[in-house]
This record gives sequence, C-alpha cells and structure tokens, in this order.
Amino acid sequence: MNNRKEKMLGFLFAGIPVLGFLIFGIIPIFMAFGMSFMDIRGFSFEDAAWTGFSNYSSLLFGEYAGRFWLSLLNSLIELLALPISLAIALVLSVFLHKKLRGSKFYRVVLFIPYVCSVVAVTTMWKWIYEEEFGILNQMLMGMGLEKVGWISDSRFVRWSMLLTCVWSGISLGVILFSAALNNVSESYYEAAQIDGASSIKQFFTITVPAVSPTTFFLVVTGTIGYMQDFVRYQIMLGNSGGPSDSGLTMVFFLWQMAYRYNTQMGMGYACAMAILIALIIGVATLINYLSAKRWVNYDF
Repeated sequence: MNNRKEKMLGFLFAGIPVLGFLIFGIIPIFMAFGMSFMDIRGFSFEDAAWTGFSNYSSLLFGEYAGRFWLSLLNSLIELLALPISLAIALVLSVFLHKKLRGSKFYRVVLFIPYVCSVVAVTTMWKWIYEEEFGILNQMLMGMGLEKVGWISDSRFVRWSMLLTCVWSGISLGVILFSAALNNVSESYYEAAQIDGASSIKQFFTITVPAVSPTTFFLVVTGTIGYMQDFVRYQIMLGNSGGPSDSGLTMVFFLWQMAYRYNTQMGMGYACAMAILIALIIGVATLINYLSAKRWVNYDF
C-alpha cells in the first residue's frame, strides 16, 4: 500500500511540470501553427478567416518580403557577435587560468554583465551611444572629430548593436571556458613544452580542442539566443526598429506585426513569422549538431 502511495505521489509531482509544459508550451505551439494560416486582426477570433499559405507567401515573396529579409539579415549580422565574443572569452579565460594576481576578481567583474538585467545593461549602452552627451561622442569631440549617430544613423546602428552584443556575450563564455580549462590535465602542456611547442601552438592543438565541448554548447545556445533577440533592440531603438529598419530583427518584426501594426498585419502574420523563425533556428541548430562531429573533441 505504501509503495502504491509513493508511486501515485511520484506521478502527481512529475505530472505538474508536464501539465505546465502542455498548457504553456505544446498547446500554444499548435495554436500558433493553426493561426499562421488565418487572417486575424486584433485579439479576437470573431472575424478570423482562413487564408491558407497567403501569410507565408506575403512574408517571403509578397508585400512584406522586403522587411522580412531585412530582419533576417539584421539577425544574421547580430549572429556575428557569437564567434567574436567566444574568441575573446577563450583568450581571456586562458590568461585568467594562469593564476594571475587578482584573477578571481577579474572573473567576477567579467561575469557581472551576464547577471545584470538586460534592460539595465542596454540602458547603459544607450547612454554611451547618446548623440549629444554620450561618452563616445564626447571622446570623439575631445579629439576634434565630429559626432556620430551611433543609434540614430542607419549606417552605424547594426555595428553599434553588434558591439553591445559582443560585450554582453563575453561574460558567460569566460566562466564556462574557465571551468573547462580547470579540467584539462597539465600533463598535455608539459609534454608539449618538452617537444618544444610554442604557446600559440599549444593553444590551437591543446586548449581549443580541449574546450570544444564547451564551445559547442555555447555555439548552440548562443545561436538560438541571438536569433531571438528583441528586448535589447526595442530598448535601444524604440518601437520603430531604428532608422530605415536598420535594427529590425526577426523577433522585433514579429512583435511589430502582433502589436504595433495589429490592424494592418495581425496575429496571423505574427504566427507565420514565429513558425519561420522556429524553422530557421531549427535548421541552424541541426547544422551545428551535424558539424560537431568534425570539430568537437571529447578525449581530453
């Protein structure tokens, strides 16, 4: 009898998160998929009409195709922050691993951007980029140069946001790479030194392969995260997506369709955009997993 009660309690407690995932995960996914084939304006199904694949065709080839492909381009440009931030994080981790004075303090400092609120960090960068009184333009004017519209000029918006993403992305990489380096046996480096290998060669032949599982994890999660970025852009650029849509990411465009231009586009287009984003991220994740066989090393 006691065993039966334990099993029932086990199923009960295990079923709570499953039920939550079903209600807030699986059911919304199927609803979004169905709504992507409908014309839904506002937040009511009363006037919803079945339109088939017209939402998808409008996004990919029709009247909204220009903004869709631009949002994809902006998201891919932001994705460049991933390899840059990982490379910087790995180099910093190697230096911190050498037991330099104050290395623990530097780890804490480097990890602060990760634990800070995205809203707070983005607001800080918005002040830095401010055209009249921002520190970057103050430095430029101090050197006799002209001010730059870091987030008000379409020529600079993408690269300003890229810098912000790189700065924010270094934190987690430093912590995880540092932990991975602690698990690498020093005997590999000692053998390499005996063979006369330089520090650069040791880095590329020992360090990089040894932390490749951690790199793989960061690449997969980072790709998903950057392709879904939205809050950073909305706070920095407002609801418009920046000048000439230069800061319009895919999720930002989705939000505009669902809420800002709800009467013109609506939830049907937003759901179609969500499905397309999911497919793009799914393909990118599959490519990461398939390519991992060539460069991820688990032998260290």
